[in-house]
Amino acid sequence: MKRIAFLSLAFMFAACAEASTPEPTATVSGPTILVAEENPYAPEPGDTSLERAGLILTSIDLSEKTDLAPVRVGLNLLGSLPSICHELRMEVSPPNNQYQIFIEVYSVVNLNLDCENVFQQFEADILFGVYSAGRYTVWINKGYIGDFIVY
Repeated sequence: MKRIAFLSLAFMFAACAEASTPEPTATVSGPTILVAEENPYAPEPGDTSLERAGLILTSIDLSEKTDLAPVRVGLNLLGSLPSICHELRMEVSPPNNQYQIFIEVYSVVNLNLDCENVFQQFEADILFGVYSAGRYTVWINKGYIGDFIVY
């Protein structure tokens, strides 16, 4: 009988005790770049003295690079610059809260140089970094190009 009374008393005290709650784990609130890749066509400090100009894009390919670990997405562009004096630039913005990646592709030129207006073909490849999980859409010069999923 003493055992039952003791156990009943222990259960009553245990019911009154504050239950411990597990600590919340940190969660990613939005898309993030876990590992950034170098952009060889990023704007340079001296670009402020150059004229921004257009270009012609003839082919855009967004594809997974499965030979890399972890798997990443690459972008391949083919096109033409207005002259041999123009230089290619790509501004790749980090993903926004809607998982959109905006890329501005353009050329810059020094107007003081004397260049013939002969189209200069180019091919450019860039790798996206490693991103947090989600479905990302890619936009070039405000036009939708495609999407990719990171698990």
